[in-house]
Amino acid sequence: MESLAKQKDFSKQYRFMEAAEATGFLKTCLNPQLPGGQTEETDSVRQSADSLHTLFNTQRPDVLFVILESFSSRLMTALGGEPNIAIHLDSLSKEGVLFTNFYANSFRTDRGLVAILSGYPAQPTTSIMKYPRKTQSIPAIAGSLRKAGYGTKYYYGGDADFTNMRSYLMSSGFEDIVSDQDFPVTERLSKWGAHDHLVFNRLLEDLKPKLPKELQKRNSLFRVLQTSSSHEPFEVPFRRLENDRLNAFAYTDSCAGDFVRQFRELPQWKNTVIVFVPDHLGAYPEHIDNLSVERYRIPLLMVGGAIREPRRIDVYGSQHDIAATLLAQLALPHEEFVFSKDMLNPASPHFAFFTVPDAFGMVTADNQVTFNCQAGAVVVDEGTAKGKNLPLGKAYLQKLYDDIAKDKGR
Repeated sequence: MESLAKQKDFSKQYRFMEAAEATGFLKTCLNPQLPGGQTEETDSVRQSADSLHTLFNTQRPDVLFVILESFSSRLMTALGGEPNIAIHLDSLSKEGVLFTNFYANSFRTDRGLVAILSGYPAQPTTSIMKYPRKTQSIPAIAGSLRKAGYGTKYYYGGDADFTNMRSYLMSSGFEDIVSDQDFPVTERLSKWGAHDHLVFNRLLEDLKPKLPKELQKRNSLFRVLQTSSSHEPFEVPFRRLENDRLNAFAYTDSCAGDFVRQFRELPQWKNTVIVFVPDHLGAYPEHIDNLSVERYRIPLLMVGGAIREPRRIDVYGSQHDIAATLLAQLALPHEEFVFSKDMLNPASPHFAFFTVPDAFGMVTADNQVTFNCQAGAVVVDEGTAKGKNLPLGKAYLQKLYDDIAKDKGR
């Protein structure tokens, strides 16, 4: 009820400072800086900076996102987590590009999807996915890739109408959506619909060329697969670990590993980038505090035949930075993603930002801050530059709500 009340006027929420001061702080957060403190002003300069770290060996690879329900960095030994859980992702991390300081934007799927697919930060008091008039006005990776000639399709074993997801996906540029109703009733055996291995199998079958010359004629592809089995009640057709929730994560990991193993045999593998990223951290570690920085630390892993070489990237970023980072790698414009920054541009500010109801966090290499907005109190302030990120985080959240109020069309 409190959240509903706060949704009435976004322009009056989170007023931490004067508008001009917030705008100044936001420029510090978003604008890449050239040596000497000058801001980038030309496309040629921006393109030069974007291109300094090229991850792909081809300019227009097929792109496949796998959005992993509730995964966390604690499930991967490659990120300092526990052994014998996400063994396939751990193995793939040795051949792909692994981002080691990457964070979720929020705590729920609907928030995470918009952050990943639209480069738009999550909000503490609302879910922008539930506002079609707003989501139609923000950019999306699918829309950008569609303009560049990509075919777009979304795969999910659950209900695509939950939290207005179908409307959001269609308005963001997806041409087709596969969901629970596209699977036989006999395959919809989980609480959330079809189990993950069935959804991966459906994607794999769709990716297989039906005719010998099909690969030569088709456009580049953008495909997104959203998993659901590693969610309560953790009932999966698989048993390797005694703990039910860890076993569910191991199951989804095995589905992803099996998909990659089979996909390697297809000719498209050499021209594909697969991006593994969770929607948020959930279920494990158990009982983790919502205001803990560790609550938002998740993996970001890119693999595939189009990856130039294995790398570990230690810069700080979060889900809403995927859009600008990916589009820069594809040499496509990304200026309309105003809150998204290219993590591989060395001139970009490197930070992670996250929100939960009435709280936010901002994380950099030298300062980790979480702030309880309702209590008006700092909960976490750690690092060698304590206090540095607090005014930046306040300004960032204030300007985010300015943007929502401006475009929502009340």
